[in-house]
Amino acid sequence: MSQAAERYALALFEVSQKHGVTEQVEQDLREIKQVFQDNPELHKLLASPKLTQERTKNLVTELFGGAQPYLLNTLQLVGERKRLKEVGSIADEFIKRSNDAKGIEDAKVYSIRLLTEEETASISTAFAKKIGKQSLRIENIIDPSLIGGLRLQIGNRIFDSSVSSKLERLQRQLIG
Repeated sequence: MSQAAERYALALFEVSQKHGVTEQVEQDLREIKQVFQDNPELHKLLASPKLTQERTKNLVTELFGGAQPYLLNTLQLVGERKRLKEVGSIADEFIKRSNDAKGIEDAKVYSIRLLTEEETASISTAFAKKIGKQSLRIENIIDPSLIGGLRLQIGNRIFDSSVSSKLERLQRQLIG
């Protein structure tokens, strides 16, 4: 992540905290990041050297005019400076800061089926304590290759209690 992305994210976070709109900015940022991920040609269009700063600003306003005003201003500024390729990094850093402020951590839970709300809450409570957070924001990802059990990824840590990993460990022990 570039230092510029960190600075934009920090400035946006501080302004959104000051004005009590952090949740809305975070939600809008998640959606905008997804738009850029789903439409890589949008980066090419907005990064085109043929676009003037004013035209880039107008396009950003047309595309994301419904976003929270502080976020829209930030996107316009980032666009004018031809740094819209940094939007994903800005979003990631903003979300990280927001989560830290709320005591939340994002987590991915891989399972062979969709988990119930009760199971998700139980996992969140148990693992949040282990990592010193208040709660986990869990994304449940279906992965039939696990055979059974769960694999939990929190940041760069992985807790794996899947049947497939246990079978792999057993195989390594038997072979070598």
